[in-house]
Amino acid sequence: MAEAYIIDACRTPRGVGKPGKGALSHLHPQHLAATVLKAIKERNNLDTSTVDDVIWSCSSQYGKQAGDLGRMAALAAGYDISASGTTLDRFCGGGITSVNLAAATIMAGMEDCVVAGGTEMMSFTAAWGAEQANAGFKPLGMGSGNPELDAMHPQSHQGVCGDAIAAREGIDRHALDALALVSQERADRAIREGRFDKSLVTVYNEDGTVALDHEEFPRPETTMEGLSALRASFDGIADFDLGDGVTFRKQITRRYPELEWKGVHHAGNSSGVVDGAAAVLLTSKAYIEKHGLKPRARIVAYANQGDDPTLMLNAPVPAAKKVLEKAGLTKDDIDHWEINEAFAVVAEKFIRDLELDRTKVNPNGGAMALGHPIGATGSILIGTVVDELERTGGRYGLVTMCAAGGMAPAIIIERMDS
Repeated sequence: MAEAYIIDACRTPRGVGKPGKGALSHLHPQHLAATVLKAIKERNNLDTSTVDDVIWSCSSQYGKQAGDLGRMAALAAGYDISASGTTLDRFCGGGITSVNLAAATIMAGMEDCVVAGGTEMMSFTAAWGAEQANAGFKPLGMGSGNPELDAMHPQSHQGVCGDAIAAREGIDRHALDALALVSQERADRAIREGRFDKSLVTVYNEDGTVALDHEEFPRPETTMEGLSALRASFDGIADFDLGDGVTFRKQITRRYPELEWKGVHHAGNSSGVVDGAAAVLLTSKAYIEKHGLKPRARIVAYANQGDDPTLMLNAPVPAAKKVLEKAGLTKDDIDHWEINEAFAVVAEKFIRDLELDRTKVNPNGGAMALGHPIGATGSILIGTVVDELERTGGRYGLVTMCAAGGMAPAIIIERMDS
């Protein structure tokens, strides 16, 4: 089987995902995607007529984010018309999956040069979601028209699931707030030390002025006292009547009748709502040799894992075990772990279940501090691992994250010798 290599990775800064308030919120999603695609082209002197495909991730493919963002953004970035493009959705995990699929096509010997990545404008999706709710549309996983299916595998609300998992695992709010504080502290250190600079791409407005050239979301002034004062966010949502007396809490207790919980997650220990995009350039060895490129990392293995959609967030641990087995590695071989901080309990449970060295997990902070642009985050984290392995001299990095529907993709990469 052929091997797939990462040549380069870049991303935008993450802007606050609030309509009219975030620095990127006025831009079109295609503009963000084109920004990183253009950067990949220019940074690597890439002849885009040799790009076999652009595989893109976007979770909310409607409105401005509809219409095959991968293809249209490639055209907007000035790619040759022969460079095809497609767009996929694996909810939060799409940014890993786009890279995994790009690697798969290269490893199968069918492609030689693929750009993967993702975009999410949460400032747009938040406004759209509010419109849908006001129009009476039911949340994801409800109202399939099949009562038996709804009863067997209801998909609850992510934040409610996080609270329920914390109770089930015996993880208290103090531990979750402590992890959130660590995330802020690590992100602040990483920014001050320039650890993200290699991958960060400035976003410009249409008139050429700077829209955003730095991370907009982090709150380095965060304290444990401040976190402890925040109100839990999901108690009201847990008991909101979705119709016919059904609530998210009842969805969960129907399958887990022993569970009782109260809210422990809030704005400070949950992932930030942000806008952003990222791109990763992958090629075959033959392409590297033909074009004189220098690979930065090798794709070692990837895996996908499903789990219970009712609790939704528990697939990263089995996904990590699965991809380690595929790679023939153990957890002790991994120098850098990235587990997306969708909610603090996801990362905390991951660390506890796998008994990991905390200094190796999200060493530059995570989504609680930096934000989580749904379809782009996985690609961002892969680039983060490449940068960090190069900075520290580590060999292997593993990236995984929970996704709606009770899923988790995972990938292991190996840094190439300099």
